[in-house]
Amino acid sequence: MMSNAAVFCLCVCVTNCVFGETDEVKSVSVTEGDSVTLNSDVQVQKDDQLLWTFGPQNTRIAEIIRRDQINYIFVSNDGRFRDKLQMDNHTGSLTIRNIRSEHTGLYELTVISSRKTQKRFNVTVYAYLPIPVITSNSSQCSSSSSSSSSRSESRCSLVCSVLNVSDVTLSWYRGISVLSSISVSDLSISLSLPLEVDYQDKNTYSCVINNPITNQTTHLDIAQL
Repeated sequence: MMSNAAVFCLCVCVTNCVFGETDEVKSVSVTEGDSVTLNSDVQVQKDDQLLWTFGPQNTRIAEIIRRDQINYIFVSNDGRFRDKLQMDNHTGSLTIRNIRSEHTGLYELTVISSRKTQKRFNVTVYAYLPIPVITSNSSQCSSSSSSSSSRSESRCSLVCSVLNVSDVTLSWYRGISVLSSISVSDLSISLSLPLEVDYQDKNTYSCVINNPITNQTTHLDIAQL
């Protein structure tokens, strides 16, 4: 039978011991059409091997093997990565040019030298945002007289819309305050958001579309309605 001390040591090891190294996954967000560099934070040494893989199948996309002071570089030129990859000769950092939504996923760098280390990057590519369009529907505009005064009130229903978007939020603002908003996650759809305004309103209104890294804004000029 195990002694109490042995049981205690075993429990401590099970709860606190770490076998091997677990690297943190770095999150990287980028807009479609831009370039992004995944930094290795290493310097290629003699007999080092650096391997970049992509996706759940660990597809090899770039590699450096250093032999006799010469770096032999392989960069994938097939399929989705054709003419888009560049690997730094000295560090092994990977640049993806003109990035597209199909490049969203997990990138893993394996460095084999005196010991094996790994770095992982979860890259999310967001579509370029369109500029919101504000339109008015004349059939939904009305004019009425207030019973408490002779002042005439004219109101009109507006719609802010964007086409073929995903992972965005569309919002109406009055000044810096959010009046209403609508969001969409994965599907590429069209969004529209209504707003009713008074022609005599002196407030500043704007329609904003945004994702986690960028936004587009259209300001409302009531005088031009």
